[in-house]
Amino acid sequence: MIIGGLQKFSLIDYPGKTSAIIFTIGCNFRCRYCHNPELVIPERYTAEISLSEVYDFLNNRRGKLDAVCITGGEPTQHADLSEMIENIKAMGFLVKLDSNGSRPEVLENFIKRKLVDYVAMDIKAPLKKYSKVIGWQIPVEKLKKSISLLMSSSVGYEFRTTIVKSILSKDDLRKIAQEIKGAENYFLQKFIPTKLIEPALKKESSYSDNELSELAEELKKYVKNCYVR
Repeated sequence: MIIGGLQKFSLIDYPGKTSAIIFTIGCNFRCRYCHNPELVIPERYTAEISLSEVYDFLNNRRGKLDAVCITGGEPTQHADLSEMIENIKAMGFLVKLDSNGSRPEVLENFIKRKLVDYVAMDIKAPLKKYSKVIGWQIPVEKLKKSISLLMSSSVGYEFRTTIVKSILSKDDLRKIAQEIKGAENYFLQKFIPTKLIEPALKKESSYSDNELSELAEELKKYVKNCYVR
């Protein structure tokens, strides 16, 4: 397990719970607007944090934190992810996993083994437009399977889309909502230009809060709940 960051406290990453966040290094996508290039681009990788340091911290937070969120990068790329989650669960924490959905076999395994309590899956674009956003081809059947797995499971979940105005139109977002029709929770995430894989996007304009709120209301005809984050 290659860990590049540890955020020791959050009130917003696990719905309704206090949590710590573990950031894994490495990703199989290259989304232009990614704000964690130090976890994605090999030549920009941040310094590693030892797993023993993470475990020591979590041991000291038993009974004080509710959950641990595991994000990246793309955590499901790591073969020893399940072992780390088992150890975290043994300490009494809930586990939330952030994923791009590209490895449904991993999600399925974790759900069956009750290793995850909540999953947040990023929906980058309408399925036919994925390669333009993530930087290369991916079999969309894998994404469809991950979507279906979450929607048919008893695990808490959400889908979410980070919205860059020049990359995703309102019609694109309508198409995404149709592709996850019936989903419990869908979040529209406003793009905030910070450190990015593609620095030119720092000049990107965003949809207004009002535009996103109106769109969220419209998309409720496809999904049960739609929020702006």
